[in-house]
Amino acid sequence: MIIEDLQHLYQTYTGVAAETITELPSSGSNRRYFRLTGTQNLIGVYGTSIEENNAFLYMAAHFRKKGLPVPEVYCVSADKTCYLQEDLGDTLLFNAIEKGRTTSVFSEEEKELLRKTIRLLPAIQFAGADGFDFSHCYPQPEFNQRSILWDLNYFKYCFLKATGLEFQEDKLEDDFQKMSDVLLRSSSATFMYRDFQSRNVMIKDDKPWFIDFQGGRKGPFFYDVASFLWQAKAQYPDTLKKELLEEYIDALCKYKPVDREYFFSQLHHFVLFRTLQVLGAYGFRGYFEKKPHFIQSVPYAIENLRQLLRNEYPEYPYLCSVLRELTELKQFKDELKKRQLTVKVMSFAYKKGIPDDPTGNGGGYVFDCRAVNNPGKYERYKPFTGLDEPVIRFLEEDGEIFPFLEHAYALVDASVKRYMERGFSNLSVCFGCTGGQHRSVYSAQHTAEHLNRKFGVKVVLIHREQNIEQIFESTL
Repeated sequence: MIIEDLQHLYQTYTGVAAETITELPSSGSNRRYFRLTGTQNLIGVYGTSIEENNAFLYMAAHFRKKGLPVPEVYCVSADKTCYLQEDLGDTLLFNAIEKGRTTSVFSEEEKELLRKTIRLLPAIQFAGADGFDFSHCYPQPEFNQRSILWDLNYFKYCFLKATGLEFQEDKLEDDFQKMSDVLLRSSSATFMYRDFQSRNVMIKDDKPWFIDFQGGRKGPFFYDVASFLWQAKAQYPDTLKKELLEEYIDALCKYKPVDREYFFSQLHHFVLFRTLQVLGAYGFRGYFEKKPHFIQSVPYAIENLRQLLRNEYPEYPYLCSVLRELTELKQFKDELKKRQLTVKVMSFAYKKGIPDDPTGNGGGYVFDCRAVNNPGKYERYKPFTGLDEPVIRFLEEDGEIFPFLEHAYALVDASVKRYMERGFSNLSVCFGCTGGQHRSVYSAQHTAEHLNRKFGVKVVLIHREQNIEQIFESTL
């Protein structure tokens, strides 16, 4: 029946029948999308909610009038269940930045797409709100206390309770109320996209186009920034987030003055709120509707939450204590361990061979310490190792070890940071000298302590020729 309705619409609009009608992969919503090919390629949309369809149709027409990049709607069925819109192609921003998402190394081309997208955001929020009739929004015309508490309870019932974690509901509700009060400090007459993320942006002719904005309403612009930059599976590195935030603020200044301190303070709360809302959606779509994409996204959202809780939210003490317990649940800790980095640091003697890499990666660093002045050539240091005070004093007073390690740290630090961002699990760092007793032992010991202290990663330290092993546990 849907195919027949879309075919009828196509023929009504173009005057000829569509040659093919192919259903496109489904997304998170219950709306269904089809590509109709023929004299003109069009996208057919079928949705069972007439109110939601009406919201999209009104918004699309309004935004087109404002010159915003949204698909044009050409034809609507009499019962408003189906309509035909402009075909923007097949490239979602989410897919266009796939290499960056999977490696956390974003190319200049990927970064430029992200910059273009976030610089357009204030336009739909402010210019898009000019003359906009928010009574057309569905299911609610504005971001208010009811919608906030609904989303927070969505998280509570569809995700938190599903984990089996015990909590005191009244205390949690108290903090939900406090969060609502904080978020509503930012009320404004702007258009809040609500689900502004890379899956809802198409790329056509190297330019971003907005789709799936039918859930938008009047609300604070902070929400969309949090939604976009903290999208669970986007995995933008902190440096890129900061860069894109500056791009957004620069574009925002065209519409309103920006108090940077207040902006970042308030954004901090919206990021937490959005993360909880997303977990609620993942719980419902994944645990209850059994959609695999959402189940696969849960670990990323939990990791986002874990990172957020490193900062204080003194306004919500009980909520934060529950969230910390949540991130420590075995099912999430086990998933995290699979993605956590372990650095193996080893000292060795070249005359006994460079150590093998048992992880099978076959990579890592091997640093040759033999250019550093050798305490082993002096009889009085032969009984000692690089862990003993006489050898430590010799190496540090001589001074050659410091620039050597400084350069080694710079290389290893860069790799550790990138490996953590990319979710790699193993890195090998080896230091070799003549006998594996003095210089290599000192270097390996100091490197292991440095990495654990700076990055909090788990470090397995092995002084091979000394038969010594030490583990520095992760503090993450």
